[in-house]
Amino acid sequence: MGSGQRVAVFGAYGHTGRFVVAELVERGYVPIVSGRDAGRLRELAASYGPGPGLDVRPAPVDDPAALDRALAGAVAVINCAGPFAVTAAPVIEAALRAGIPYVDVAAEIEANLDTFAHFGERARAAKAVVIPAMAFFGGLSDLLVTAAMGDWTSADEAHIAYGLSSWHPTAGTRTAGAVSRERRDGRRVRYSGGRLEYHDDALPTLKWSFPEPMGAREVIGEFSMADVVTVPSHLTIPEVRGYMAAEAARDLAAADTPAPVAVGGGEGNGDRRSSQTFVVDVVVRAGGVERRAVARGRDIYAVSAPLAVEAVGWVLAGRTRGVGAGVLSAGAVFDSVGFLGALSAHISVELFR
Repeated sequence: MGSGQRVAVFGAYGHTGRFVVAELVERGYVPIVSGRDAGRLRELAASYGPGPGLDVRPAPVDDPAALDRALAGAVAVINCAGPFAVTAAPVIEAALRAGIPYVDVAAEIEANLDTFAHFGERARAAKAVVIPAMAFFGGLSDLLVTAAMGDWTSADEAHIAYGLSSWHPTAGTRTAGAVSRERRDGRRVRYSGGRLEYHDDALPTLKWSFPEPMGAREVIGEFSMADVVTVPSHLTIPEVRGYMAAEAARDLAAADTPAPVAVGGGEGNGDRRSSQTFVVDVVVRAGGVERRAVARGRDIYAVSAPLAVEAVGWVLAGRTRGVGAGVLSAGAVFDSVGFLGALSAHISVELFR
């Protein structure tokens, strides 16, 4: 557990950031809460009441000195502030100056590409660990693909189907999506033939047979998420395809879909989780042989917190598969089966291989 170690959370008062702060507190860490809005940070700290409390350190993302003060004394930083096209690079720079690991929950494809491209060599030279997309989109699917692969060193294709019961996007999700669309000029992206392709084709509607009780559902094909960056960063799979439950895709597309609403039930993070449930169904194929991994849980935003905080704990404990330093995806840096097992209180996982 955290044993009083300080972990900085940038964007701590955002929807996912609040889950991350609560997860850190539950595990015995002392969160340093940071971001541009000092009033919202103080409000967040006050919600924890008397006791050790939270360490409040406001820092605009464009103020390196303030970021350095925010990270002083921290053993790691978790960046929860989107759009990550704006925040990732400055916070990574601050982490490198502080000599601490960096983890973020970015789902933005382009922002994650930037992190791998711009910080890979620098992180290796600094012997630093930088883990982007350590969240539901990007990190979880990468762990599942890696776990399904098992002893395979390559595969012909990977298919990642997201069976979300609904998708009530946060304001941050909507803003990040708008930034990504602008960066790719409204085009769509897919990973095929061992590379990213940008295209204007309409996305196909298909049927996907999810495990029971979900069963066969309509999905939107070529619905690419951050796994088209994380999976190919360390696995030789020339085709990485994503699918999204059609009802969830319609929720996301609708301008009037409300933000997530907490329904209560449970302690800590559970008090703020929504009723949304998910199944992530991963299929990898090689030479006509198929392997599969299935994850089930509740609330895609809430579950990003234990993913990110568990990653910090494993890095600090040196449980990094001997890969050393650099910009690393979850499946590359951690033992995927062991890591998923450590999250059994939050995610149930089945492997078929």
